[in-house]
Amino acid sequence: MAPEPETFAPTVAEAVLAELPSVAERTVAAIVVEVPSYAEAFRGPMGRKIENAVQLALAGFLELATSAGGVDASRPIDPAIEGAYALGRGEARTGRSMDALLAAYRVGARVSWQHLSETAVAAGMPAGSLARFAGLVFAYIDRLSAASASGHADHLAASGRERRRHLERLAQLLVTGAPAYELNVAAERADWTPSRTLTAVLLPEAGGRDALAALDARTLQAGEDLPGAEPSTERAVLLVPDAEGFARAALLTSLTGRGAVVGPARQWQEARASYTRALRALQLGLLPDGDAPVDTELRLAELVLRADGEALADLRAQVLAPLDDLGPGPREKLLETLRSWLLHHGRREQVAAELFVHPQTVRYRMGQLRDLFGKRLDDPQTVLELTLALGAR
Repeated sequence: MAPEPETFAPTVAEAVLAELPSVAERTVAAIVVEVPSYAEAFRGPMGRKIENAVQLALAGFLELATSAGGVDASRPIDPAIEGAYALGRGEARTGRSMDALLAAYRVGARVSWQHLSETAVAAGMPAGSLARFAGLVFAYIDRLSAASASGHADHLAASGRERRRHLERLAQLLVTGAPAYELNVAAERADWTPSRTLTAVLLPEAGGRDALAALDARTLQAGEDLPGAEPSTERAVLLVPDAEGFARAALLTSLTGRGAVVGPARQWQEARASYTRALRALQLGLLPDGDAPVDTELRLAELVLRADGEALADLRAQVLAPLDDLGPGPREKLLETLRSWLLHHGRREQVAAELFVHPQTVRYRMGQLRDLFGKRLDDPQTVLELTLALGAR
């Protein structure tokens, strides 16, 4: 509750006004001693600027105390309040916490009250008015500290938004394959220290923010609009630093159950290659194995085989033509036998174990296949084409 209005007597006001420079100097000296983080800042020209700011605050207090409306702490004293707000922004800019500034305010309030009250009493202020005087001093300091806290928070919010914009811009440039000099400038502007490598991760759009909490703090996230890039089918695009080797295994584990597609690790300036690999896997419909993410490093053969779907379909039709006259059932059995035979390099026992049939059955089916294909099963080019045709089944 604000103290009741009570105007300073002219003699008291004059005495307090004359004491303001001395009080400001003592206040600064006390803050230097009691708040160590300000010791360096208060030396030289910066110290004089801060001392002037303290005098401005004290003058604002005196204006408040001698106003015609009485000592009402709710009255705005614009220059002092604006100065306190600017002080808070400046402290945030230099990296000091609000804790240090609030400590300085507490010291300032104590020292100012001690010296101003002595001056006021010596100038004739009645002892009964001191309580109201104290209430005014500390209410005023609370208002100044609130203004500084607001300035501090506003600067952090603004600088945080600006940095996020720069980081997002850097991610966009990486994904779209900007030249190295442009990437270096963007990284410096975003205050982002380049990593050795970056690994692209595509996630359902809604899961991107949740995943960030489990990843390296240096992870970049591209914005929704990726100029010059292929559509990401409403996927969040993350670029994770240094996720190769054992770190890749940890990355994959952290992405379990998130529907992620993970590209290869690439030098940070070549992150577009990782992104396009992951995007291609997504577009080709590579499905995860249970809750595990799609690891493109383990799906390279499928990526190669599916790279040109029409060419693969034509190859299959061409090389498997000898089976066209068979019914669906016999044809499927011979196809699975031929595929296993190719993958196991003709080792009959391994083929039989994989297909859960007797080795004699394998021998019989391979006899049928040789009747259909003839000597082509011994031709390296035909074996290659058959392996490609059946490899993505």
